[in-house]
Amino acid sequence: MQLDEIRPADTAKVFSLQDLAELVFANHPIVKQAALLSEEGRSQVLQARGGFDPKLEADFHRKLFGGTEYYNNWGNQLKIPILPGGIDIKAGYDRYVGVYTNPETRTPVNGLAGIGLSVPIGAGLFIDARRSTLRQAKALLTAAEADRVKQINEVWLQAAKDYWNWYYSYQQIQLIREGIALANRRFQATARRAQIGDQAPIDSVEAQITVQDRLVQSTQLQVELQNARQVLSNHLWNKDGQPVELPDYAAPQIPVLDTVSRAQFQQLAEQAAANHPTLLKLGAKIAQYRIEERYRREMLKPKLNVSGTLISQGNFYRSEVPSYYNFGMDNYKLGVDFSFPLFLRAERGKLQYARIQLKEFALEQQQSRRTIATQVNNVYNTLKAYEQQLALQAQTIKNQRTLLLAELQKFELGESTIFLINARETKLIDLRIKQESLRAGYEKSRAELYYYAGTRSVDK
Repeated sequence: MQLDEIRPADTAKVFSLQDLAELVFANHPIVKQAALLSEEGRSQVLQARGGFDPKLEADFHRKLFGGTEYYNNWGNQLKIPILPGGIDIKAGYDRYVGVYTNPETRTPVNGLAGIGLSVPIGAGLFIDARRSTLRQAKALLTAAEADRVKQINEVWLQAAKDYWNWYYSYQQIQLIREGIALANRRFQATARRAQIGDQAPIDSVEAQITVQDRLVQSTQLQVELQNARQVLSNHLWNKDGQPVELPDYAAPQIPVLDTVSRAQFQQLAEQAAANHPTLLKLGAKIAQYRIEERYRREMLKPKLNVSGTLISQGNFYRSEVPSYYNFGMDNYKLGVDFSFPLFLRAERGKLQYARIQLKEFALEQQQSRRTIATQVNNVYNTLKAYEQQLALQAQTIKNQRTLLLAELQKFELGESTIFLINARETKLIDLRIKQESLRAGYEKSRAELYYYAGTRSVDK
């Protein structure tokens, strides 16, 4: 829906709530910004997966001085992390030769090739920093998606409220203009009768005062309508990201009382309890700190890493190389690394902090769940009250219209006055304005019901 599609013709000038929704969800900057939250979460997951990327390393160092080659070192390694178990697979080729090389690292002229594993059998066996980071990033992706939905819902709630405020301002001025037209016709008729002596001149003064009073009201309401239109226009943007204004000739849709049944209310309440963005975000934070707690408990264990590498002469692929230089159980490197902080103060402190955060989010989720349920129930009760008020208001308007018609008939018979007719008519206009206020209030409360349920409609 584009604003330039609205035409001043009666059949095309209505700017409906659905038209507003299409523009808001397609072009609103905050809605577009909210979409970036999900992309940001996915980028964090991608970044965490980088901890399991295979890594190719190589280095070369050579020293030649005074005709002597002190060393010629060339090292290569391919490291492939394996997600389960924190295992790293390593394959490499090293060539360390020269006059002054370290005997521990010296290799044959053809170098040494190796393939092996590094396995944590203490801290890091069940979960390590890489796996913890990845799992927490996945949990926070759910939180980012919940934030996205919440931001969009907030934008839509405010847009819907502003729409129905515009609707109320529009209906107010329409009713006052209708009243001006009626009062003006009555004034003209009264003035003609006064000129020919059929009616007292003071009656025309009374009729003119009513016209003037309603004109004053119309001027004030026109300003309120312009302001309401401007506020609603704050939500309107075109596909190029440029702000647009709601045309003066655009008219709001007439709401049809679409009541929320008890079954729909139960559906919304269940949806709020299960899928409300606030609860989903808190659930994701709880999942994050459960992972963090598990990781911190794992770090209380001693660090014990075992690595082993089968090695062979660098040109092992040649048939003339003796078999005892090939890969086998007699050619290997073995290493064991052990460390354990005696007091574990850093690890215990981090574990305690994770547990505190976990409790905080669990308590916040508990309170939020109850608050959300109360808000949904309260707004539903408000809707039911509006339904009763609207039914009573419709009956009151019907009765007031009957009184006005009776007063007009009495006036034709000479048994009433302009003052009484104006009073009856003004009261009818006020009642109809009150009816429009109730309609707008009902629709705003309906939007609030969906918002507090964490959605934008019963079906979404």
